[in-house]
Amino acid sequence: MIEWLDHIDKELFIFLNGLHTDSFDRAMLWITAKNSWIPLYLLIVGFIIYTKRWKSIWIFIAITLLITMSDQITSGLMKPFFERLRPCHNPILADVVYNIGKCGGQFGFASSHAANTFAIATFIWLVFKKDHGWFIWMFLWSALISYSRIYVGVHYPGDVLFGAVIGIISGVGIHSLYAFLTRKFSPQTF
Repeated sequence: MIEWLDHIDKELFIFLNGLHTDSFDRAMLWITAKNSWIPLYLLIVGFIIYTKRWKSIWIFIAITLLITMSDQITSGLMKPFFERLRPCHNPILADVVYNIGKCGGQFGFASSHAANTFAIATFIWLVFKKDHGWFIWMFLWSALISYSRIYVGVHYPGDVLFGAVIGIISGVGIHSLYAFLTRKFSPQTF
């Protein structure tokens, strides 16, 4: 069963990674780069401060905690435990992987990019869904970044899928903690 899933994952990777064009290469390199999204992050930070005032402190603590958690689960625990080679490091796929840019570390299961972006998207959406439901677009942002990891040749679809699941679970868990703490320590209790 595991071998079959691995085979399907590799075949799906070869198909998705093979859908490249020269015109999309630059765009995908930009999408996959962490620094590309700094203006979006600054916009979100400003929006959080503007709308949540004192509660923004709790939100920033929660975001720091959830990124640390999702990143450590994927990079600190899963990658060294499973030791699944990234497609761009896999000698069996050397002739078929279209790798753009850097390959990254040796192991890729599960995707930290997917985990971190889906954790942020889930948490932000849960915080703002009542008054600002349009934050649902953050999931499209996460999916685009996750796909870019396949496009540039550094992750299999399974890496991305499991990273997304870890991110969503992290986002829901940290949101539950955030909701509890903001109820318990709201200004009315002081």
